[in-house]
Amino acid sequence: MRHLETPLSIVPSAAEILSEVATAASSDGGGSAAPWIAGCGTVWYNLALIVPSALFVGFLASRARRSFSKLYRGRSHITIAYYGLLWLVSLLNLAWCGLQAWHCTPGKELGWNLLSLFTTAGMLFLEITLLTFLLQGNDVSGVEALARMFLVSGVVVAVDSLLKVIYVFGFGVPLFIDNSEETSRVKWGLWIVHKLLLTVVYGLILSMYHTKWREKLPGRQAFYKYIVAIFSLNALEFLACMLVGNGAAFGFWLYNLTTVCYHALYLPLLYVMFLGDFFQEDDFHLENVYYSEMKDAGFFDEDWD
Repeated sequence: MRHLETPLSIVPSAAEILSEVATAASSDGGGSAAPWIAGCGTVWYNLALIVPSALFVGFLASRARRSFSKLYRGRSHITIAYYGLLWLVSLLNLAWCGLQAWHCTPGKELGWNLLSLFTTAGMLFLEITLLTFLLQGNDVSGVEALARMFLVSGVVVAVDSLLKVIYVFGFGVPLFIDNSEETSRVKWGLWIVHKLLLTVVYGLILSMYHTKWREKLPGRQAFYKYIVAIFSLNALEFLACMLVGNGAAFGFWLYNLTTVCYHALYLPLLYVMFLGDFFQEDDFHLENVYYSEMKDAGFFDEDWD
C-alpha cells in the first residue's frame, strides 16, 4: 500500500481547510469570527452552507485511503477522473460556502467573483459529465469515452463561463453579488435564461421515460431519481429568479433556499447515487474475503457442533 501514501498525503483534511478559511475570514472581519459566520446574510443561512459542505469533505477524507485502494485495483479511468473532480469541486465549494462574507466586503469583489466563477464552473462540469456518461449507456468505459465526455462538458462549461466573464468583468453585471435591497433586472434576467435552459434540458430527459426513447436511457432507478431531483431544483430556481426579477421579496428567500440545497446537498447526492455503489462493492468484497479466510482457519467450526 506504499503507493497510496503519496496521494493521500496531498489530500487536505477538512480541519485544515476550515482553519485556512477561518484565518482568512478573521483577518477580514477585524479578528472576530462573528462577521465570518454571519457573512452578508443570517447566521443560519451561512451555517446551512458551511456545515454540510465541511461534513462531506470530512467524509471524503475519512474514506480516502479505502477509496484510493479501490480505484487503484479497479483501474477505471472514468471513475478515477470523476472521483478526482469530485474532490476538487468539493474543496472549491467548501471555500465558497466558508467565504460568504467576501461578496459584501469592499475590495473582495474580484476574489469573490473568481471563486464563484470557478465553483459554479466545476459543479456544472460535474453535471454535464455525468449526463454525458449516463446517456451513452452503462457499458461505456475506456479512455476514448472519457475524452468524449470531457470534450462535451468542456465545450458547454467554457461557453457558459465565457458568457459569465463577459457580463461580470465586461459589463459589470453583479451575477454573483446577491443583495435583496438592490435588484438588477439584467442580472436576474440572465439567471432566468440560465435556469430555464437547465430546466428544459432535464425536463426533456425526464419526458424521454414516457416515450419510445426510454430504452436508450440508463435502466438504473438512481438515474431517474437524480433527474427528478435536479429538474425540481432547477424549476424552483427558475421560479425564484422570476419572482426576484419582478421585485417579490419571497423570491429572494426561495432563491436562498435553493442555493443552500444546491451547494450543501448536490455533491453528496452525486456520491451516494453514483459513486457510493462503486466503493461499497469493495466493502462487500472485503467482508466475503475475511469471512472465507476465517472459515478456512476454523473459526466457525464450533457453530456446527
